[in-house]
Amino acid sequence: MGLIRTLALCAVCSFTAVPAMASLAYVSNEKDNSLSVIDMDTLEVVDTIAVGQRPRGILLSKDNSKLYICASDDDTVQILDLATRTIIDDLPSGEDPEQFALHPNDRHLYIANEDDAIVTVVDIQTKEVLAQTEVGVEPEGMAVSPDGRWAVSSSETTSMLHWINTETFKIEKNIVVGQRPRHVEFSDDNKTAWASAEIGGTVHVIDVDRLSEIKTLDFSIRGVHQDKVQPVGIELTSDGKLAFVALGPANHVAVVDAQSYEILDYLLVGSRVWHLELNEDESQLLTTNGVSGDVSVIDVADRKVIKSIKVGRYPWGVVIAPSP
Repeated sequence: MGLIRTLALCAVCSFTAVPAMASLAYVSNEKDNSLSVIDMDTLEVVDTIAVGQRPRGILLSKDNSKLYICASDDDTVQILDLATRTIIDDLPSGEDPEQFALHPNDRHLYIANEDDAIVTVVDIQTKEVLAQTEVGVEPEGMAVSPDGRWAVSSSETTSMLHWINTETFKIEKNIVVGQRPRHVEFSDDNKTAWASAEIGGTVHVIDVDRLSEIKTLDFSIRGVHQDKVQPVGIELTSDGKLAFVALGPANHVAVVDAQSYEILDYLLVGSRVWHLELNEDESQLLTTNGVSGDVSVIDVADRKVIKSIKVGRYPWGVVIAPSP
């Protein structure tokens, strides 16, 4: 009995002695051809990983074991194994991949090819190109609806959102928005899609069932010239209550009530804020600030920047892998 108790106590001790693994943020550095790895507990850079040329869009596999990277100047999508932090494969992508989105089936990757005015669909398991859909001029933003029905591409020069049926790979609807749409983000409940128009200085909220616009958001920051208000990245909370909009060279993030569409606050961050990512419990928001070469950490509840983290040159995209 004493031996059993001793073994049980040892088991408990060994179990409790194992430290919890921190979640990690990955930031693509467009000018350095690298990723910065940030420990979300310490908010420090713990590693730098060399990748392909001009990395921009990045996203996680559904099981969080791999990171997909748009290596734009290499005309490929790289696959990074997060356990070993090494590139293990490349996917065909079409020319100049900038943003992409993964279908809920965890197989079909929709890639915006800015130079060719197409969306390339790749099966990540077979590496087969399933389709190439012609869209407007300079497609950049790319999103897939949570229910998997729609893939949406935003074309910068055409100022349109192209709604692609994911079964037929054909466009079913084009919606005109403000000038130079850059990013599209679906709400978790699949009811709305938010699209930023950089030169238009607006964000457009689309009713997904009706495929029609229900709201245009404008932004005005005291002391900032209106020409600098250029929305790009958008991040929505999972409860549908808040939206965060990166306002580019205005160097602010707008906090929006996602139900009333009221602008609640503007938060000063680094120079040319580009993209955003919430951490696992949505208590913190990271922003990539291209010109200042850093990441701002925002306390969501207090709506305050609590830290600036220096990363590589021209940070572009950011994702956070949940703790194991």
